[in-house]
Amino acid sequence: MKPRAAVTALAALFALTVLPVATAQAAETQSAPGLAHCLYTPTPDLPAAKPVLRPFPIALAKGTVTLRMSTNYGRVEMTMDRQNAPCGVHNFVSLTLQRFYHHTQCFRLTDSARLGVLQCGDIYEVEKGGPGYRFDDEVTGQETYPRGTVAIGNQGPGTNGSQFFVVHSFANIDPNYTVLGRVTEGIEVLDEIVAAGIEGGAEDGPPAEPVRIHRIDVDW
Repeated sequence: MKPRAAVTALAALFALTVLPVATAQAAETQSAPGLAHCLYTPTPDLPAAKPVLRPFPIALAKGTVTLRMSTNYGRVEMTMDRQNAPCGVHNFVSLTLQRFYHHTQCFRLTDSARLGVLQCGDIYEVEKGGPGYRFDDEVTGQETYPRGTVAIGNQGPGTNGSQFFVVHSFANIDPNYTVLGRVTEGIEVLDEIVAAGIEGGAEDGPPAEPVRIHRIDVDW
C-alpha cells in the first residue's frame, strides 16, 4: 500500500469509527443501495487482546477487496467479496488497518479426512484473544468450503470476531461459517505449512513449525 493511500484509508476508518453516537445511530436507520447495516456488540467479558475500535456500523455491500498476508512461509493474497459478507469483510479490513493481525501466529492446523484448515486471528492461543466485540453470521445454509476458501472462525452462532481460517485442502463442515473470499495467490504457501506437519504428528493441533503473520495489508 502506498503511504498516502494508507494514511487516507486510516483517516477515513477512524473518522467513521469515532462518530458521535447520535450520528452513528442515525446512520443505522438509513438505507442505500450497495450498503449494509452491521452490529458489532461489545463483549466486556472478553476484552480486546489489542486496543482496537469497533468498525463503523455501515459497510459496503458490493465489490471486492484484496488483502496480502505476509508470513514467515511467504505471502498469501486473499480476495474478499463484500456482497457475500459485507459486515465480515468490513470487520476484517478494519482490523487490518488497525494492525490487529500484525505480529501474530496461526495457532491451529488441521489435516484430516474431514477438515484441512489453517486457523489464524487469535492473539493468545486457539480461540483466545479477540477484538472485544462480536457480530452475527452471514450465511445462507448453502455454504461450501473448498480449497482456498477464506472464512470466519467462531465458537458458535453470532460469535464472530477476529478469528479466520483458510482451507488448504477441503473442509467437510456444516455451513455455519461466513465465507469472506478466496486465496487468489500463494496457495503453495499453505502447502508448505501443511508439509511441515502438526505437533506430535497429530491431525489437529499447533503447527510443528510456528506460522507467524508478519502483517496483513489492504490493496486499495
